[in-house]
Amino acid sequence: MWPARLSGKQRQGQLWEQTALAYLQRQGLRLVEANYRCRGGEIDLIVRDGEALVFVEVRQRASSSHGGAAASITPAKVRRMVCAAQTYLLRFAHLPPCRFDVVAIDGEQLDWLRDAIQL
Repeated sequence: MWPARLSGKQRQGQLWEQTALAYLQRQGLRLVEANYRCRGGEIDLIVRDGEALVFVEVRQRASSSHGGAAASITPAKVRRMVCAAQTYLLRFAHLPPCRFDVVAIDGEQLDWLRDAIQL
């Protein structure tokens, strides 16, 4: 599911993404694709929540002392996510309902923020 040659930081990021995915799967969501990349950006997880296609950004911070994981999502990151989602959606003849969620992990606290990024 993930590439074999990764730096320590990338491996740690994968562990957080796997933690987020396991949590979302326990909530009934189904994995469609992990680490989708295109020229304009990337999306950590693409999952199905019923009929909805959900683009998920996973963010982790050791603590929330500097605003926390969710606060670390910049406008530039949002633009790259939207670009990647638009590219991904080109494969569909009929667009499914979509949303952008965030899984924010601050220390040991995991928060699933549904529809966190509004367009």
